Amino acid sequence: MALLAGLVLGLSGCGMVKGMLRPVPAAAAPQSPMATLGEGVTAAALDTTTAAERTEALDAAPESGERMLGTVSAALGSPTEPGFWIKTKLVAVAAKGRVETADGKSVAVDLLPSDGAAILSFAAFRALELALTDLPDVSVYAN
Repeated sequence: MALLAGLVLGLSGCGMVKGMLRPVPAAAAPQSPMATLGEGVTAAALDTTTAAERTEALDAAPESGERMLGTVSAALGSPTEPGFWIKTKLVAVAAKGRVETADGKSVAVDLLPSDGAAILSFAAFRALELALTDLPDVSVYAN
C-alpha cells in the first residue's frame, strides 16, 4: 500500500498523469441517425437503389394467398449488399415476400434464410423511413 501511495505521489508532477487528468470535452449535439455517416457521407449516398426500384418495392400490394411467417426485430443490413431483402430464421429457402412495420408501411423484399438474428437491407430501412439505429419489429410475409 505504501508503495502504491509513493508511486502516485511520485508521478503526480509527471506530465503523463496531468495529461490523464484533463477534462473530457463535451460531446457535440447528437444528429439524426439519417443525416450523415462517418466522414460526411449521407445515407442517401450509400443507397444504390434507383427511384424506380424504391417505388416498385413500396407499391407492392399484399398478394392473395400470402401468409404471415411471424414478427422479428430487424437489425440494419450492410449498405454494401444492394437490394430489398431480409435475412431471417423464418424461411428455410429463398422466396419473395414483404415486410410491414408496426405503423403499416410495407416494402417488397427477397426473403433469405439465416441462422442468426434478422437483418433488413439498408435500402429497405431507408424506403420504410426507419432510423438507421433502430431495431424495428417487422411482420414478415411470404408470397
